[in-house]
Amino acid sequence: MARVCDKGRVAKPASGRNFLAGNRDRVYGGIMKLLVTGGAGFIGSNFIRHILNKYPDYHITNLDKLTYAGNLDNLKDIEGSANYQFLKGDICDAKTVSEAVQGVDAIVNFAAETHVDRSILEPGSFIQTDIYGTYVLLEAVKAHGIQRYIQISTDEVYGSIEQGSFTEASPLMPSSPYSASKAGSDMLVHSYWKTFHLPVIITRSSNNYGPYQYPEKLIPLFITNALEDRPLPLYGDGLNVRDWIYVTDNCAGIDLVLHRGKEGEVYNIGGGNERTNIEITEIILRELGKPKDLIKRIKDRPGHDRRYSIDSSRLVSLGFKPQYGFEEAMQNTVRWYQENEWWWKKVKSEDFKRFYKKAYGEVEW
Repeated sequence: MARVCDKGRVAKPASGRNFLAGNRDRVYGGIMKLLVTGGAGFIGSNFIRHILNKYPDYHITNLDKLTYAGNLDNLKDIEGSANYQFLKGDICDAKTVSEAVQGVDAIVNFAAETHVDRSILEPGSFIQTDIYGTYVLLEAVKAHGIQRYIQISTDEVYGSIEQGSFTEASPLMPSSPYSASKAGSDMLVHSYWKTFHLPVIITRSSNNYGPYQYPEKLIPLFITNALEDRPLPLYGDGLNVRDWIYVTDNCAGIDLVLHRGKEGEVYNIGGGNERTNIEITEIILRELGKPKDLIKRIKDRPGHDRRYSIDSSRLVSLGFKPQYGFEEAMQNTVRWYQENEWWWKKVKSEDFKRFYKKAYGEVEW
């Protein structure tokens, strides 16, 4: 069990303080230091690239345990940057976290176990990383006086909705061990805001897609399987609905929250692109010129939410607007996997194949 950080003193911020209000000169006149946890993963690596491209004076430390979904190849193009450093470590290890936060202005926490199917098979690791790891980070924020903490969450914490859209005030009704672990960490973050007045913000995005996504998730799995003429394992009737956001747009939304968001708030980040799983599948097959008989319908997974939909009005009021249309972004995504076979063929290792057979036992690898 990781040791817990000693409690430290931290000044109580005024409720709703804007991050730039007390740090404008520091942010725009000097270097801002970020600790990005889980930065070798899909969204985290895209966020690091986004920040370094937009703010060339910022410095980023990437703390990542490098589990199966953490991949330094995701950041191969920036690994030599003077403003970037990588630290291998676990957010559940308080000593590692305490060392990593030295001199840091803000933490953006992407580190999490994230795949629903894996959470059904092995829920324990989700509770450990997603909840206990968040606790360790919050203790570090408290002990070291970190000025801003962003918790990256998911729309899945709200559960399923038949009509309308969830707002940030909607109750949390998670359906899987994964979404329950994320809801638990969100509630922990909120409690540290209420109890200790820590400068925390939570973002909840809809389903992300784009480059460098580990191929256990629907879009990269179906693209790479189709490229190899393998079956596409589609759950149930394929009519489950998800809202999709291109990862670059999500990163821009998180950037906006980091700089303009109010402490103690939650911000939904949606793409406004609701599609059924069968629609997504058929788009992929059409883009690749593959036949529909590659679709292999399999038994639905337990607790499978029917529809996700979130209202992003709060973030829109800060100036958020997705820059990528769905069709264009899907074409970009398909093309990226076509052109980067070196990346995903390496990722589809023996460990991946073992998981695949366990999760989709009716589908031969």
